[in-house]
Amino acid sequence: MNDITVLANWLLGAATVFVLVGLLANIALLSSQRRINAVARRKVAVGDGVQDEKPAPAAAPAGPSGGGLAAYATGFVAIALVLVTVYLAVRWVKAGHGPFGNGHEFLVAFAWGILVAYLVAEWRYKLRVVAFAVLPVVAVALAFSLTRGTEIEPLNPALQNPLLMLLHVGSAIISYGAAGVSFGAAVAFLWRPAWLKMDGDRLDELGYKAATITFPMLTVMILVGAVWGQIAWGRFWSWDPKETAALITWLVYGAYLHARVSRGWQGKGSAWLLIGGFALIIFAYLSSYYLHLGGNHSYA
Repeated sequence: MNDITVLANWLLGAATVFVLVGLLANIALLSSQRRINAVARRKVAVGDGVQDEKPAPAAAPAGPSGGGLAAYATGFVAIALVLVTVYLAVRWVKAGHGPFGNGHEFLVAFAWGILVAYLVAEWRYKLRVVAFAVLPVVAVALAFSLTRGTEIEPLNPALQNPLLMLLHVGSAIISYGAAGVSFGAAVAFLWRPAWLKMDGDRLDELGYKAATITFPMLTVMILVGAVWGQIAWGRFWSWDPKETAALITWLVYGAYLHARVSRGWQGKGSAWLLIGGFALIIFAYLSSYYLHLGGNHSYA
């Protein structure tokens, strides 16, 4: 076992644990809020008849700057982000190129992008409930990355263009990270129980704002990829599974934004479209590398 594999096992394993602990802290916070809301409802129902009950504790602030369990929940996720960032930086230095060249590296970068997007969204919108859909995706991506080859290997000849690789994969990471947040917001919008008293309009707005980042970054990814394809393979487009899935994903997010902007489309239908778009992103990755459907992207 070489040094980079040991580093991957330690840092990515620890990051996975911190993500799961952060998820559990959010679950505990939600359970606490449910009990507080239940006590409040009983007080409203029986009026002064509950004056002898023990007062319920104050709810922890929903935002990342709040104290108590909320701060721990955010802190655990932030630690996971630091660990993944350190791993990617070390791998970048050791490899001499961006850590985007194979399935292991892209899974880690994918998880990194979602972590960044989630923490920004949590800070900006104070919608912690999104964690219940987003953090499991991150944990699975990190854990799954450790099942792939962690050794640093020479780049595939088609990938030996540092600038285009950075632009193409970098835009994909930003796009997929934002898509993960829009997915989380959509799931929370559809799932939110009445007792949570969660504002559906705010969740819908978060999903939309994240999609406005996803779509242009997908556009950059596809355009740069087409130029790179011409340089590496002699054609701009080859209709391999990943390219086709990426195009369909771009059309889905474009349709969502068009319907939202031109017709004000909101609600359950738009939430399901965001979930479908993220599912296509996952398929775009699985199609070539794990489903063995072949194509020019079969290495990553």
